[in-house]
Amino acid sequence: MNTNYKRNLVTCALPYANGPIHIGHLAGVYVPADIYVRYLRMRGRETLFVCGSDEHGVPITIKARKEGCTPQDIVDKYHGIIKNSFADFGIKFDIYSRTSSKIHYKTASEFFKKLYDEGKFVERESEQYYDEEAKCFLADRYIVGTCSKCGAEGAYGDQCEKCGSTLSPDELIDPHSAISGAKPVKKMTKHWYLPLDEYEPWLKEWILEGHKEWKSNVYGQCKSWLDGGLQPRAVSRDLDWGVPVPVEGAEGKVLYVWFDAPIGYISNTIELLPDEWEKWWKSKETKLVHFIGKDNIVFHCIVFPSMLKAYGDGYILPDNVPANEFLNLEGEKISTSQNWAVWLHEYLEDFPGQQDVLRYALCANAPETKDNDFTWKEFQTRNNSELVAIFGNFVNRAVVLTHKYFNGEVPANAKPEQIDTETLSQIPDIRKAIEDNLENYKFREALKEAMNLARLGNKYLADTEPWKVGQSDLERTASILNVSLQICANLTIAFAPFLPFSVEKLNHILNVAVLDSALAWDELGKDGILPVGHKLNKAELLFAKIEDAQVEAQIAKLNATKVANEAAAAEKAAQEEPVIAPAKAECTFDEFQAMDIRTATVLEAERVPKTDKLLKLTIDTGLDTRTIVSGIAEYYTPEEMVGKQICILANLQPRKIRGIESKGMILMAQQEDGKMRIVSPEEKLINGACIG
Repeated sequence: MNTNYKRNLVTCALPYANGPIHIGHLAGVYVPADIYVRYLRMRGRETLFVCGSDEHGVPITIKARKEGCTPQDIVDKYHGIIKNSFADFGIKFDIYSRTSSKIHYKTASEFFKKLYDEGKFVERESEQYYDEEAKCFLADRYIVGTCSKCGAEGAYGDQCEKCGSTLSPDELIDPHSAISGAKPVKKMTKHWYLPLDEYEPWLKEWILEGHKEWKSNVYGQCKSWLDGGLQPRAVSRDLDWGVPVPVEGAEGKVLYVWFDAPIGYISNTIELLPDEWEKWWKSKETKLVHFIGKDNIVFHCIVFPSMLKAYGDGYILPDNVPANEFLNLEGEKISTSQNWAVWLHEYLEDFPGQQDVLRYALCANAPETKDNDFTWKEFQTRNNSELVAIFGNFVNRAVVLTHKYFNGEVPANAKPEQIDTETLSQIPDIRKAIEDNLENYKFREALKEAMNLARLGNKYLADTEPWKVGQSDLERTASILNVSLQICANLTIAFAPFLPFSVEKLNHILNVAVLDSALAWDELGKDGILPVGHKLNKAELLFAKIEDAQVEAQIAKLNATKVANEAAAAEKAAQEEPVIAPAKAECTFDEFQAMDIRTATVLEAERVPKTDKLLKLTIDTGLDTRTIVSGIAEYYTPEEMVGKQICILANLQPRKIRGIESKGMILMAQQEDGKMRIVSPEEKLINGACIG
C-alpha cells in the first residue's frame, strides 16, 4: 500500500438521474465524502472531487415510459434537480457532469473498443427474457413479480425492495413484463462478457492480502464474492438507451450500465482537465478513494478494478473504498418507488438556512458499520440539545460577555489560573483524535470529537462563571473570556469540514476574515489564535431551535404517504381478486380413504438438468427415503426446499420423469393464474403423520 501520495482523487457514486437525492444517499455517500474533501484541503493536500449523474440505468427508461416522455427528458430534469440540491447543501464537487455527455460517450466507447480489440471479452449467445408484445428484450428491472424470498408483490427481476434480497428473474413468482404486462419468454441473443474469473487470483492477492485495512463490511463482502468464485459478467445489454456498443453486429445493444457508469469518473475528469487528467488517473502519486453505498461494493472493488486491470496503460486502483451501510427512515427501509424518503430538495425548502442541522444529524448517526435509522424526533433532539444548547450557547455567551465587559475586543490573559491551562491543553488531543478518525474514514467519531471541543468550552464557562466574576474582578474575567474566545476560534477550524455554513457565520462573528491563518488546520490547538485587541462583530445565534410543529409536519407528511401506499395496495389487491377454480365431481369416502397422504421432510434438492421447471427431491417419509420429481422449480429454489416439511400423496403409482423414478406427489395449492404454493403443516410434525 503506497503512503507517499502527492494528491487525492475522491469520487462519489454517480446517482441515478431518475429521481431526487434523499437522506439515505447523503448519509451513505455524499456527506462523508464532502467532509473528507474539506478536511484534505484544509490540510493543504491537492485534491480533486469528482461526481456526476448516472443517466443510463434501466430505472430511467421505466420512468420515461410511465411519464410518457423520452429518457433524455427524464435525465435532463433530474440532473438539474440533483446538481442544484448538492450545491445548495454545500457539497462542492470540482465537477458534477453526466454520462449522457459527448465526452463520456467517446471515453466509454473507446474503453470498450480497446478491450474488444485486445480480446479481453468473451462473446456468448444466451437465452434472455423477451416481451413478445412489446417486441423487445427485457432487462432485469423490466421484469416484475412476487418475491420468492418474502412473498412481496412488485419485486424486480434484480432485487426485492421490500426485503432487500438480490434476485434473478428466474426466482420471481409469476414474472411479467413491466412494459406490457405479458409473461416473458426466453429468446437467444448475443452479448460480450468480462471474464471476471480470469482476474480472481489477482483480485485475491490485491484485496485479501493487500487491503486488510479496508472496512470490515467492505473486506467481508469482497471476500464472500471471491470465495464463492467469480463468473463472467455481461458488459452489453439489449436496450435502446445508453452508449451504443461500438462494434459491427451490435445494433440495438448498449453498454451495460455497470460497465458504463464507473467510466464516468474518468470521462468527467477528462472533461474538467483535458490536458492534465492522466496525472489523476495514471500516477502512482495519486491516492484514489471511492465513496459509495454497500450495494455498490462489488462494482467498485471487484468489477471496476478488473476493468482497469484489463485496460492497463497505467491506470491506478482505489486505495480505499469506505462504503457505508443503509439508512432507514422511521423504522422502515427507504423506498423511492413508495415515496418513503426525505428528499433533499424538499428539506431545503422546509428548513431554509438549516443545511448544517441535517449534515450534523446524518453524520452523527452515520450507518458506518450497520444500518441505522433516521427519525425526525432524533433530528430535533440533535439540533436543540447539541447544536443549540452546547455549541451555539457557548459561542453566544462568550461573545456577548466580551461585548459587555470589553467593548467586543479580545481581552488580555491578565490573570490566568490552572483551569485555563488545563482546559486549553486538551485541544491538541482533540485535534489528534479528529485527525485520526478522519484519516481512517470514521466520520461519526470525528464529529463526536469536534463536539467534545464545544462541550469543553461550555463546561469551562459553567465552571468559571465570568458573568459573576465580572462584577468584582475584571482582570480574571479578561482571562476567562480570552480562553473562551480561543476555544471559539478553534471551533471554526474543528467544525469546518462538518458544518461549513455555521462556520462561515462563526467566522463573521469572530471577524476572522482579517486573520488569514485562523482557518488553517495547523492552527488548531495553538496558543493565541485570536490576538489581544482583535475586534469581534456583534453576536448572533448560530443555530435556531426546531419547534415541535416543524417536526410534526414532517411526520404527518410521512404518515400521509403511508396511508396513500396502503390504499393503493388495497386497490390493486381488489382489482386482482383471484378467480376460484370450479368444484370437481364428488368422490366417495372409500375413494378418499384410498389416498395415503402423509407428512415428509425434504433432505436434498437439485434441478433436473436441461429443464426449467423440474426439481429432484430426496425426502424422508417416516417409512422410507424416496425420490419425487416435481414441477416446482419456477416457484422454489433447491436451497429453499431443503429442510422444508411437505405433504405428499405417498401411494401414487411410481412413474419415470426424465429418466428418474418419481414415487409420490407433493400437495400444492394452485390459483387460476397458475401461481402455486406448497401445502405444509402449520407446525412441525413427525415424518409419516397421516393426513385425512
